[in-house]
Amino acid sequence: MLDPTQVLAYIIALGLAAAIPGPGMTALVARSVSGGALTAFTMLAGLILGDLIYLSFAVFGLAVVAHSHSEWFLLVRWCSALYLCWLAWQFWRHEPQTLFIEQKISKRELVSAWFSGLTITLGNPKTIAFYLALLPLVIALDTISLQTWGLMLVPLTIFVLLIVGAVFILGALKIRHWLASPRAQHVLFKGAAVMMVLAALGMVAK
Repeated sequence: MLDPTQVLAYIIALGLAAAIPGPGMTALVARSVSGGALTAFTMLAGLILGDLIYLSFAVFGLAVVAHSHSEWFLLVRWCSALYLCWLAWQFWRHEPQTLFIEQKISKRELVSAWFSGLTITLGNPKTIAFYLALLPLVIALDTISLQTWGLMLVPLTIFVLLIVGAVFILGALKIRHWLASPRAQHVLFKGAAVMMVLAALGMVAK
């Protein structure tokens, strides 16, 4: 099991890494403005799942497997980069529009939000760097058991990311009327597009 010092270090490191503006949180804010709370929290669920996948990679030493099957992971990186570019194109082409706060959200939109969140995380160089490079400096991964992973690290990761994501979502919703103006939408979605492109370039470069 992790001692209190390691738990605290992990919470602080993960919280800071998540709070630093990047493609994930930028897209989350944009989705909060355009789709509302339900869509945003659905996207957050996808973002969190992506983090849990990389956490599992780090804990169970699958980074070694990645090096052993480099062709497969190269394909995954390119697919992630292409999808991020597609998202960037969608954000860039977004036309400012009147937002209806009480509009109904379709299941298709929720699935799209969830999948976008998952893919953005899997293609986010910042997330990869945290779990595969920085995490081993915070926690001695060779001492982590399946029980510790399932009963401590997974719940802690979900809790921290949920708190940080909720702050971004609720903050965006609080000023949604301001962000919904044509000028604010233009800046927000163009900024999100740039973030997606940078993340895609980071995936390819890595």
